[in-house]
Amino acid sequence: MNPLLLTILLSISPISELRGGIPYALSQGFGIQKAFFVCALANILIVIFIFLFLASLHKFFLEFVWYRKSFGYLIKRMQKKSVKVEKSRGKWGYLALCIFVAIPLPITGAWTGALIAWLLGWNKIKSFFSIALGVLIAGVVVSLVSLGIIRFLGI
Repeated sequence: MNPLLLTILLSISPISELRGGIPYALSQGFGIQKAFFVCALANILIVIFIFLFLASLHKFFLEFVWYRKSFGYLIKRMQKKSVKVEKSRGKWGYLALCIFVAIPLPITGAWTGALIAWLLGWNKIKSFFSIALGVLIAGVVVSLVSLGIIRFLGI
């Protein structure tokens, strides 16, 4: 498979995101700037698709009883509580979302950040920019760690 395509696929995957895309790109001989740019851009752009299709997927899955009973209740409850969260969140909620996405650990990336923002009914544009900034910060962290490991191992 084409290394650029696999880099993009790793970067948009909900499991690996930047944590998989950047090290893979570096291992394939991409320069740090190219690896960072491609992976960060792919990871940021996937947020747009998540926001565009999450509501549609939710409506589609509501047709299934198992989804409606398990997830539908949870989602409706979270969206009702979002009014309380919105009042206490103020301007710090988007900063918290950015920091959450910026931490390069499993389940703390753009996918989860977008899902949280959608579940809480937050403004999509503000959430998008918070998530995008978090992705850029995570990209810098992952790049620095990857370069350090590569230099340490002499690769």
